[in-house]
Amino acid sequence: MKVSYFPGCTLKNKAIDLDIYARKSAEVLGVTLEEIEEWQCCGGVFSTARDEIATKLASVRALKAAHEKNYPLVTVCSACHNVIKQTNHAMQNDAEFAQKVNNYMAPEDAYNGETQVYHYLELLRDVIGFDTIKGKVVNPLKGQKIAAYYGCLLLRPSSTMQMDDPENPHIMEDFISAIGAQPVIYALRNECCGGYVTMESPELAKKKSDAILENAKAAGADMIVTACPLCRYNLLKNGTDMPVLYITELLAQALGVKEDTNG
Repeated sequence: MKVSYFPGCTLKNKAIDLDIYARKSAEVLGVTLEEIEEWQCCGGVFSTARDEIATKLASVRALKAAHEKNYPLVTVCSACHNVIKQTNHAMQNDAEFAQKVNNYMAPEDAYNGETQVYHYLELLRDVIGFDTIKGKVVNPLKGQKIAAYYGCLLLRPSSTMQMDDPENPHIMEDFISAIGAQPVIYALRNECCGGYVTMESPELAKKKSDAILENAKAAGADMIVTACPLCRYNLLKNGTDMPVLYITELLAQALGVKEDTNG
């Protein structure tokens, strides 16, 4: 199976290993991540201003490219996923917005939200299936207690993202179970880590990150896994001795392909 793939800026620069893990793991699971040609930054944040069009055009181009190949579009970064999913939702449900976007395109290139958008976690759950993943695991992470950290962007706004219950999600815990580890539930798994205020207020970002790490540790976690590169960076930068891993890194370890990413 082939899908269109939008890696995003972080996974092509500061977190190249996480991109490699995503590709290698997908191949083992029977999916080829076909990177979109000449993609551009998604914008990083979805502007809620209805008249803000220009910052969303890169996402529309990516969605259109996937539609032309009749592929779903898969993202790995939760920030990219949030922007692209919200943009696609606007193209489907806001006629005025869609018209303004399509004014930038030739009539034959009009796009109206036809592409199915998946986060990598949704690809694992809804397309591949956690039971299939469980059957492919060669290095089950038995005995490891892992706390899922969702952060701000993966689940909200819930009416648009429609990935899981925003207050009591379980997709990441189900992933953790599928690779043989024990999920740890803790109170702050949905709270903001302070990533977007790191430059403006590093003290606040550290305070919020410390609270999350301490809460997970108090609940018995050996490590944290997240689906947002910014969250991972922020928790590692402000944390202590709690390991913070990315979903694709853990998956590659469980599937036995992590060693193939050296170099």
